[in-house]
Amino acid sequence: MIKHQPLRLLVFASFTALMSFFNACAPATYERPKIDLVWPLPPDEPKIKFIDMVSSSLDFGKSEGFRAALFGEENIKGFEKPYGVAVDKAGKIYVSDLGAVFVLDLQNRDFDFLGTEPGTGRLIMPIGIAISHDDRIFVADVAQDRVFVYSGKKYIAAIGKTGEFDNPTGVAIDHKRGLLYVVDTKKHKVSVYSLSDYSFIRAFGSRGKENGQFNFPTNIAVDGEGKVYVVDTANFRIQIFDAEGKFLKSIGKLGDSPGSFARPKGVGVDSEGHIYAVDTAFQNFQIFDQDGNLLLFVGGAGHTPGTFGLPAGLAVDNQDRIYVIDQMPARLQIFQYLGGKGKIPSVQEQKPK
Repeated sequence: MIKHQPLRLLVFASFTALMSFFNACAPATYERPKIDLVWPLPPDEPKIKFIDMVSSSLDFGKSEGFRAALFGEENIKGFEKPYGVAVDKAGKIYVSDLGAVFVLDLQNRDFDFLGTEPGTGRLIMPIGIAISHDDRIFVADVAQDRVFVYSGKKYIAAIGKTGEFDNPTGVAIDHKRGLLYVVDTKKHKVSVYSLSDYSFIRAFGSRGKENGQFNFPTNIAVDGEGKVYVVDTANFRIQIFDAEGKFLKSIGKLGDSPGSFARPKGVGVDSEGHIYAVDTAFQNFQIFDQDGNLLLFVGGAGHTPGTFGLPAGLAVDNQDRIYVIDQMPARLQIFQYLGGKGKIPSVQEQKPK
């Protein structure tokens, strides 16, 4: 004769069995293998090192827990068509994507979103991103012809009245002088605003091929001296201006050899003045000195770490880490400049893949 167990014992046994099932079915945390990639190749002294790569919430070990265990599903949140990238002083990474900005916290392996709340400030097609020292986030939205300003996740302001912009793309900040730069791709110019009250100060550039003119400019960066680097995409060059908007020099030209450009996009400058420039067509980023001499290029066609399919945005943080957006496959790759002023060897013999 079988004796009936008390109800609480049956419940406990059922719960224990269910938890065992969850533990058996839940996906294990994925430990990504460490990848040792450097440029240039040994035996030359390495100057650039691959650090990390992020494409979705799986890279943070995020899953839907019980739902994933029961139904074999995970609500994976990943990039769709990322473009811009910026890094704040705490090391959080901001990546613009369709309808949102991803906020990535690599240290705590977590992520959040910006610009997704209903109402004014909701993003549609964000492109360029810049972050001030007091943690205001400036996002250019080409679908709304505005630059939206946020504090944390809260929308606080918008720059650009109706007709003022026609495709604002790149944004950059000169912290020392309190200036915000906004590239207007279809108006072929750069507008300058006050970082304190967002008032318009001046603009420079017009359509053309001469020095100081642009043909569909896109990305922009500002170095520690206040020099402004504008990617003049359809003129296949990077133009450099002083803090007052005066033309200084031009780097690059149309071509298919190292040191030239076919479709330049992202740009950044490290603490030693090296200029980093993405070329979408070459599927790499090139590194120049201040005189425009090519020092090194990183990448080539591919989907593996250190290669690119459709690279776009680029940023360099205050630790000389280089962040490169790859639109296809949709991912962020992170590299580290290893230092050594003036010691990056020339690689003129190399050919873009």
